[in-house]
Amino acid sequence: MDANDGRSNAPEGPHVPAQQPPHPPPPEPQAPPQPSYDPADAPAHPDARLGVAALSLRYQVGAALAVAVVAVAALVHLGMVFLHVAPSNTVTKQHGKAIDEWIYPEFEQNWKLFAPNPLQQNIEVQVRADVRTADGTTRTTGWYDLSAEDGAAIDGNLLPSHTEQNELRRAWDFLTATHDAENRPVGLRGTLAETYLRRIVVLRLGRDDAAGPGGAVQRVQVRSRTTNVPPPEWSDEQVSTTPEYRLLPWWPVPADEAAGGVR
Repeated sequence: MDANDGRSNAPEGPHVPAQQPPHPPPPEPQAPPQPSYDPADAPAHPDARLGVAALSLRYQVGAALAVAVVAVAALVHLGMVFLHVAPSNTVTKQHGKAIDEWIYPEFEQNWKLFAPNPLQQNIEVQVRADVRTADGTTRTTGWYDLSAEDGAAIDGNLLPSHTEQNELRRAWDFLTATHDAENRPVGLRGTLAETYLRRIVVLRLGRDDAAGPGGAVQRVQVRSRTTNVPPPEWSDEQVSTTPEYRLLPWWPVPADEAAGGVR
């Protein structure tokens, strides 16, 4: 054999196969994932009851009675308001007194906003009082502008109280509608209007501590200050802006009211 053919003349040994890497063990079988349990996903029991049906019979009867009472009261109130604002008819002629007793003074309806000529005046209700001080002397307070106090409480308030907006104003409207030009009450509603307004102003004076520590309110006097709203600059209308006053007589305050018994 030619030595230049690049082959070795050494005898060939036995053929040894190459080492193969060991096979990895087969993966252990994995248990299937278990879904998470949510009680809300559980099917409802066919006998399960919801709402009022879940209550016992006694409470179901109580709930039904409460709903019935509220429904009847709402229907009665709506009917009374409708008859109050409706034109005169047989029902209002026969039961007008009962309707008025239901409506006045809390639910009175006022349609001045929708009149052809709406109210164009600022009406302020003011009060002063004769008070007995703690040392036994008597003095008269200055005038408290209750309307201005309500206005200050409403100004800047996004959710003003209905009482602050309307209680005093409606009480004054109720009084003027049931009194003549000489401030004398007309009928029983006039006397009721006086009592209603007197209690309101006594409560307001107590809130302002008008009598001072240990003092008591003995009499109150109410007046209104009415000022016309000036017309706009482009209007030729001429109105007086001089305030006009309506002064009511002095009202004695019962002892229980002066001591806060009307709260």
